[in-house]
Amino acid sequence: MSIQLSDKINALKASATLAMAAKARELRAEGKDIIGLSLGEPDFNTPDFIKEAAIQAVNDNYNSYTPVDGYVELKDAIITKFKRDNGLTYDRSQIVVSTGAKQSLYNVAQVYINPGDEIILPCPYWVSYSDIVKLSGGVPVEVKTSIDTDFKMTAEQLEKAITPKTKMLWYSSPCNPSGSIYSKEELRALADVLQKHPNIIVVSDEIYEHINYVGGHASMAQFEDMYNRTVTVNGVAKAFAMTGWRIGYIGAPAAIARACNKMQGQVTSGANCIAQRAVITALEAPVSKIQYMVDEFKERRKLILGLLSEIPGFECNEPEGAFYVFPDISYYFGKTLQGHTIENATDFSMFLLEKANVATVTGIAFGNSNCIRISYAASTEEIKEAIKRIKEVVS
Repeated sequence: MSIQLSDKINALKASATLAMAAKARELRAEGKDIIGLSLGEPDFNTPDFIKEAAIQAVNDNYNSYTPVDGYVELKDAIITKFKRDNGLTYDRSQIVVSTGAKQSLYNVAQVYINPGDEIILPCPYWVSYSDIVKLSGGVPVEVKTSIDTDFKMTAEQLEKAITPKTKMLWYSSPCNPSGSIYSKEELRALADVLQKHPNIIVVSDEIYEHINYVGGHASMAQFEDMYNRTVTVNGVAKAFAMTGWRIGYIGAPAAIARACNKMQGQVTSGANCIAQRAVITALEAPVSKIQYMVDEFKERRKLILGLLSEIPGFECNEPEGAFYVFPDISYYFGKTLQGHTIENATDFSMFLLEKANVATVTGIAFGNSNCIRISYAASTEEIKEAIKRIKEVVS
């Protein structure tokens, strides 16, 4: 028999970041010395105090199914964290714990988007936003930004993008891939536009909240007139170096949280029991316990920006958070490098992989065709060697 997959899966693109990471692993298996700067994954180990909590949970025989929306103790830790770090007040009915922030986002899309609904995505956006929207029947509406505006959408752009079909606005701050951070004043300007359109819900992805080099993280939900219209998404993967532990969560209007709980109950049920117990300890700890990682990322940011500034054709903003640079490399479009004609960011990214043995990600996957994303969640030695190789092959 012939296997006929669904139209939905046939139309779905593979994650560009995961595809590039898989290609890099494949080349390493062939014996090539590949430096991977494609994945958004801290190169630190999970802090010992969190690992010890997980070991204690194993010894305490946590091995049963967990509540679909998370342990009460973890929900209480999340409530405390929101209040402490963001000035946001939630109760247990508004919290849902999921298997990673990606599932949190997917849950929200599934329970709120109807076919034909338009979802505004400021570009660049995290690679999975657009496809999650499409899987849910929605229509992504891309709002283009540039390095000149630090890759941030203005209130005027938001106003122009809104139509009678607009259902949601999704954004991340700090942003993956640009590292840009919306200030409280910039969010207020967007909120003022949204006051004219009271049926639009906002999804605020704050997974990089603590990897912030300028301070003063702002949340859309902190505005009283936006609190009941905002879903705040967060997790422990990035700031706590816990990517593989797969715990994300939302603070949301109770009706949306209940719907996400209902959806999750039919798909994955509750998240891993040991990981949840460890995350209780992570969130209850003072943020200062992970500051050493943020300090190191800041030093690497300075290093990579300095090295990239020495390469003609690489134009960078100075990211205020996360651990990526998103250089505009359109200078190379139409040029031929070592026999390869560069037509777009994908060509350039593949050229770097094949000729420099450095894995990056095309900006096309993030809604920007002029840039590539480079992660500096790698060792200083790897960063220096990678940029050296890039400089050599484009010279």
